[in-house]
Amino acid sequence: MSAQSKILIVDDDPDIRQVLRLLLQGLYAVSEAADGHEAVKMIQEQKDTDLVILDVMMPGMDGFATCDALRAY
Repeated sequence: MSAQSKILIVDDDPDIRQVLRLLLQGLYAVSEAADGHEAVKMIQEQKDTDLVILDVMMPGMDGFATCDALRAY
């Protein structure tokens, strides 16, 4: 039995997160973050995340800043 790949969905719109979760949850272990700050914190705690699906236009820390912070970590 192989372990599922882990995906983090980062989007400020809960409806988009829900749709993506419904599409992916049977195949992957899915986590969600509502903003960039939460995403960075989650990645620091769950270092084995395989993929991040990241919204670019979010209030506060936008997707580009979030990506930069994740890469720096």
